[in-house]
Amino acid sequence: MNFIRTRIPDVVIIEPVVHGDARGYFVETYRKDKLETFLGYTIDFCQDNESKSKKGVLRGLHYQLPPYAQTKLVRVITGSVLDVAVDIRKGSPTFGQYVAVELTEENKRQLLVPRGFAHGFVVLSDEATFAYKVDNYYAPTHDRGIAFDDPSIGIDWRLDPASLQLSDKDRKQPLLQDAELFDFGEKLYG
Repeated sequence: MNFIRTRIPDVVIIEPVVHGDARGYFVETYRKDKLETFLGYTIDFCQDNESKSKKGVLRGLHYQLPPYAQTKLVRVITGSVLDVAVDIRKGSPTFGQYVAVELTEENKRQLLVPRGFAHGFVVLSDEATFAYKVDNYYAPTHDRGIAFDDPSIGIDWRLDPASLQLSDKDRKQPLLQDAELFDFGEKLYG
């Protein structure tokens, strides 16, 4: 596995090694020991989730507040998505900045989105199956979000905004300046 720090160093791209032949392929999608050695801290994933969506479906930007904050390890099983992580840690040198990575069934890349980041994705292919691990259970009382089209963040979702399909919840999320956020010095893992 190859681990790549992005321009926001806490957000990490993971490139697995794919072993292929005439029969198909084999790939290790997760190795706790290698990931934790690279990061320098422990992550205890407790739940796997999967969603299937059509082109133009945008899910996000979502996060949970402490003590139910979540680290997510996300990947695409079929199709392609633009996956986005936004730094929402007040006081961080990269506060309000984002990382966008195309995850596809071909490149098999994954993105580690740590606690303290809002997460979202938009489907670029006709359809996509998206999978993710989380290290904390869903807590509706601590579930929060940020507007996907917040001009202060300025995410280029690569699709015509008029073609995007969002839930009612995601259409009504607050701007970053009005959202409940994390503090940069707050311990968010282990």
